[in-house]
Amino acid sequence: MTDAQETAADSPLRTAEGAPPDTEVAAAARTPVPLLEPREGIPPVISDEAGLAEVVAAFAAGRGPVAVDAERASGYRYGQRAYLVQLRREGAGSALIDPVACPDLSAFGAAIADAEWVLHAATQDLPCLREIGMRPTRLFDTELAGRLAGFPRVGLGAMVENVLGFVLEKGHSAVDWSTRPLPEPWLRYAALDVELLVDLRDALEKELDRQGKLEWALQEFDAIASAPPAEPRKDPWRRTSGMHKVRRRRQMAVVRELWQTRDRIAQRRDVSPGKVLGDTAIVEAALALPPNVHALAGLNGFGHRMGRRQLEQWQSAVDRAKALPEAELPQPGQPVTGPPPPRAWADKDPAAAARLSAARAAVSARAEELNLPPENLITPDTVRRVCWEPPQTVDGESVAAALAGYGARAWQVELVTPVLVEALRSAG
Repeated sequence: MTDAQETAADSPLRTAEGAPPDTEVAAAARTPVPLLEPREGIPPVISDEAGLAEVVAAFAAGRGPVAVDAERASGYRYGQRAYLVQLRREGAGSALIDPVACPDLSAFGAAIADAEWVLHAATQDLPCLREIGMRPTRLFDTELAGRLAGFPRVGLGAMVENVLGFVLEKGHSAVDWSTRPLPEPWLRYAALDVELLVDLRDALEKELDRQGKLEWALQEFDAIASAPPAEPRKDPWRRTSGMHKVRRRRQMAVVRELWQTRDRIAQRRDVSPGKVLGDTAIVEAALALPPNVHALAGLNGFGHRMGRRQLEQWQSAVDRAKALPEAELPQPGQPVTGPPPPRAWADKDPAAAARLSAARAAVSARAEELNLPPENLITPDTVRRVCWEPPQTVDGESVAAALAGYGARAWQVELVTPVLVEALRSAG
């Protein structure tokens, strides 16, 4: 333990403004302590099977929860794979693993499968951890815990500072983690990200228990751990930034063809799609429908830096879309599987719009009473679905069944059912 950690070891829970403190302690007024070095130094990066086996054995013999984090190269590489995995456990210390050199970490996952994994914003890291064979059976999400406890700022740095009194250096969060070798300052930053994660977990567990919210959090954590992988997004090209400007089906076909061409190139080159061609350029080409390479080169995003060969490949994509028969052009919008956008409710179903307005107000008021974000009390999508197609008989039993059917947890059903019943009845 460093001197700084010894100094704060006996400190009471520090709380952010808006989170009910344990006592009226002036802890928040204390000067936060910079956390500059991992307590055992920067661990070596594990990049071979022998080193991995040694670390697996150490963590299997460790005690208590396991702090887990992963670094990706968003904005630099294609996809969301992990380029560094950081772990820490009492009795084992910290470990940094290179999942490029050691792409199968299923043995590590199995070694700590029975332990509780502590992650910050777990849903961001779980997909890339699953890809390398690491799947928790139990977890504690410190970001979600902070939300439920009523902290207004729930980033890891803010939580460590406000709860534990330490300042984490966050300057390397957006670097290219696919870089090899990784610079020492980056490795220090990565190791520090798991240094106090279990300490943060323990403090937040106490605070949630004090507020009577610990059972809520445990239900949320169980739901995250047991959730299946997300289904691939249908027609991802429709999420191109600026797509709202594209209204004609032929233009939509150009967006689709350019997006798919860009995606193939990005995947082959293993770079972020935005580095191949920007969304702005795709939309510009769709709106202009350029007849030739010369016209394409004059559009925003296809400037002088782009070579003739590149321009020709994009013009070919435009030409393919322009040559499609009418029957193969994309349809406007996407197939609707739930309620329409709320802005359209007043015209489509004024009664449903009134129900939604009343329900939103009621949920917000209840969330404020409980000092947590409304979206954590119940998802906005669930509220919309219940208001669009309410039960035939609006009572506690039917509304509770509807909420549970949409995936609400037991604690949410218990707290939200009464306010939704009242709101639906008041709106007629």
